[in-house]
Amino acid sequence: MGFLLVQRGTGRSGFATLLVILVLGFLTPSSGCGYHVAGNATHLPPTVSTLAVPVFATHVQTFHTEMSFTQAVIRELNTRTRYHILNKEDAGADATLRGTILGQTVALLTFDAVSGETSSYLVTITAKVVLTDHAGSVLYENPALSYHEQYQSTADLSSFIQEGSPAVTRISRDFARAVVSDMLESF
Repeated sequence: MGFLLVQRGTGRSGFATLLVILVLGFLTPSSGCGYHVAGNATHLPPTVSTLAVPVFATHVQTFHTEMSFTQAVIRELNTRTRYHILNKEDAGADATLRGTILGQTVALLTFDAVSGETSSYLVTITAKVVLTDHAGSVLYENPALSYHEQYQSTADLSSFIQEGSPAVTRISRDFARAVVSDMLESF
């Protein structure tokens, strides 16, 4: 919004002029302010009202990472948009979001100097997503998404194995927020 310098008038006519200028300043839309309504897709055409999100494909041997990512994206779309979301491939959907888990690694992050045992690990997951309309045209694509999460190890092997899943769940939530934001709020 720009500023306007007005010479102060005398009497009622000066006050009326100032009032008109202020009212017009508030009613006139300003360009480039960056304001937009949340949930309005700028990447997606207005004809899209139904999105299919089938279970992500996976290139890793880790248990259910693709399910965690798919569920997180569906949850985020349901929460932040007004689109009707289908959790399977559907020929009737206006667009389909397909994801692929490309890699998942677990790396030693820290260790206990006294015991010599590992105390935390870093989980890294890479993925790609492609949103296409029903005719096959690409509406949105990100071929290189990479997310990390730290988790603590324990002496109990069953607890160690179970902690990997919450780390993946936390990564999937961050992934879903980023993908949906990128699809909906590009500037």
